Amino acid sequence: MLTQRQLFLQHNAQTTLEPLLLEFIKASGMYLYDTEGKKYMDLIAGIGVSNVGHCHPAVVNAVKQQAERYMHIMVYGEFVQSPQVNFAKALSDVLPESLNSTYFVNSGAEAVEGAMKLAKRYTRRTEIIACNHSYHGSTQGALSLMGNEEFKQAYRPLLPHIKFINYNVTADLDQITDKTAAVFIETIQGEAGIRIADKAYFKALREKCTATGTLLVLDEIQCGFGRTGKLFGFEHFDIVPDILLLAKGIGGGMPIGAFVSSREIMISLATNPILGHITTFGGHPVSCAAGLATLQTILKEDIVRDVAEKGNLFKKLLKHPAIKEVRGIGLMIAIEFEDFQTNKKIIDACIADGIISDWFLHCSNSMRIAPPLIITEEEIEWACEVILKNVKAIA
Repeated sequence: MLTQRQLFLQHNAQTTLEPLLLEFIKASGMYLYDTEGKKYMDLIAGIGVSNVGHCHPAVVNAVKQQAERYMHIMVYGEFVQSPQVNFAKALSDVLPESLNSTYFVNSGAEAVEGAMKLAKRYTRRTEIIACNHSYHGSTQGALSLMGNEEFKQAYRPLLPHIKFINYNVTADLDQITDKTAAVFIETIQGEAGIRIADKAYFKALREKCTATGTLLVLDEIQCGFGRTGKLFGFEHFDIVPDILLLAKGIGGGMPIGAFVSSREIMISLATNPILGHITTFGGHPVSCAAGLATLQTILKEDIVRDVAEKGNLFKKLLKHPAIKEVRGIGLMIAIEFEDFQTNKKIIDACIADGIISDWFLHCSNSMRIAPPLIITEEEIEWACEVILKNVKAIA
């Protein structure tokens, strides 16, 4: 009889020729458990997904209750479904007044796709500007915004009228003109290895977009929902986007994304033509119920309160001559080594020791630290001990 791993390799589409092949049967809080009962600390939270921890009881309960009431009943936008309404209202309550209309989708990439259409439809312009070393997803439109030719050259031709600027370079903002529909930018660059712009840069970007009638689209798919030490990353920079992109951590482990804007902008998808953006499973009631429970948990348990302090503890403890730099904000951290080979060996050794981490698409010599926000001081200290043990042995 074939094992699950053998069946996986035979029947599941592969994304690399060397998958990790770890087989987990349970997840709870900070930890994953394999078929042998070995416990692994998850230092990447499913790539920024499980912000409140794996299988948080409030999220699990919300999923169970909603699944018993109803699941899919109609494509998004036609029926009044309480999970969608309640989650959209809850998001509006914690966002600036202008971000009062939410379109729920299935993923971060779909949120990007919907926002691209919205920006073009509202401004009646076609040019979109993104950043070098950016990552916005892997669908054709989102891939067109990726600032890394290595990952996109095999799929050309992609969307036309896309221009690229350098993140945190104020002089490049002159490329934004009255022909630009939107600027898509990660509030914190994730796959570039956790890059943080100056507040003055974001202020200048906001002013330039306003002056040219360009929509500012902030991608907070990785950095939203508390990961940076504030509920939303843009709060660090005292600006408000025209469109906000959310996914990953907003569903507590369930698949969901969203693009959020003002009703004035969002309503443009409803006319000329009608059904300007439609999705069968977007805003799935079970996912929306999980999302609302996740947001309520973050607020009720005040999870964001000590995220910055926890991030600082990682930075304080992770010191070694082989570590070139530790970058980050809150629990969104990159540990930079000399090269990818060194980084990969350390990551693999950490996995063998029961700690899950990985590297960044556009910064392969850096190790990712993005644990569930519920990680404790003691867990941070243990994780750093394991990482440093392997750094000393390998680097």
